[in-house]
Amino acid sequence: MSVRPPAVSGMFYPGSKQKISDFFAECENVSLVKNTLIDHIPRALILPHAGYIYSGCAAFEGYQYWQAANEKIKTVVVIGPAHRVAFEGIATVSVESLETPLGLVEVDSDIRDRLITKGLISVSDKAHASEHSIEVHLPFIQSMLPNAKILPLLDGMVSPEKVKQILESLWNDSDVYFVISSDLSHFHTYDEAQFIDKQTADLIESGDWQALNGSRACGYIGIQGLLKMQTTHSLKLKQVRLINSGDTAGDKQRVVGYGCWAVFDQEIN
Repeated sequence: MSVRPPAVSGMFYPGSKQKISDFFAECENVSLVKNTLIDHIPRALILPHAGYIYSGCAAFEGYQYWQAANEKIKTVVVIGPAHRVAFEGIATVSVESLETPLGLVEVDSDIRDRLITKGLISVSDKAHASEHSIEVHLPFIQSMLPNAKILPLLDGMVSPEKVKQILESLWNDSDVYFVISSDLSHFHTYDEAQFIDKQTADLIESGDWQALNGSRACGYIGIQGLLKMQTTHSLKLKQVRLINSGDTAGDKQRVVGYGCWAVFDQEIN
């Protein structure tokens, strides 16, 4: 079996199964979502991908919206920005499985091959080899949805329209759900970041995808592609959390912003 080994375990997130489990237990203890009645399952989540000590519990709250959906969600398509390798288009992996300290998660080769055949994605194991923007999400998915398959997609130099085309091509597959991986502003002071990230949140929640850029969100292309879906689908966004590293484990002089949204398809839910 071909496997992509973990690249950032022990750095961005704990390097052992027990430590990951302990971290998730801590997040659940402080979560504001745990006692909320969730009537509908969001079709997509916009979530951060920083080190767990900075944004992990915020991401956990987003994933809690899927905690009762193990029977419904068969595949999670994770779309994240490429930080380390420059390329054009959207790239997936050739391997059969992705590995974390929690074990192996199967890649959905059927959907992968379908998208490749349509010319919507290509394969670049090199781009994925050391990338963190997808890997940090895997333990959450493995924990919440232990039977789900994964399709990892990295966006390089590509238009949001191409992301939208991928989403559109899978939207009618009722058991396929989506994670858009993105942090928000980078390296401002705490107060500056709060101001900028609030603006960005307002743009996202109003659907103003054209106003987003890399200064506001490193994964903005994925967010833009999702928001463009609003031209054909009645999407409803619910803000779950808006914080920065100054709220968690960092100082307040040079922070990174994090936002979490649950995105509901009104036509389905």
